[in-house]
Amino acid sequence: MKAALLMIYLGENDKYKGKSAHHAVIEFLMDAGIAGATAQHCIEGYGIHDQIHTVSVLRLGTELPVIVQAVDKEEKIRDIIPSLKKMLPTELITIQEVEIVSGERFK
Repeated sequence: MKAALLMIYLGENDKYKGKSAHHAVIEFLMDAGIAGATAQHCIEGYGIHDQIHTVSVLRLGTELPVIVQAVDKEEKIRDIIPSLKKMLPTELITIQEVEIVSGERFK
């Protein structure tokens, strides 16, 4: 089955209406009826400001990357993009075509 993978790149300290941005996005995706979503806490990365964020004993204040991924039918993913852009106007959001080969929600 053809589907879409949504990826949203955040920082662990990003906020949306007083909540962590990744938690707010997960709640939004669930309320929107998206089949499944996961937030991954990453160990290293950099973004638009070319500053490496990493897990290190020498760094006291880190802003580690968090990636939220969601999978569903492409039309469902594309339908929620305008709302996500309003929630996270400056964050990187990508969509990739994927093929689902197994999964209870996609039988």
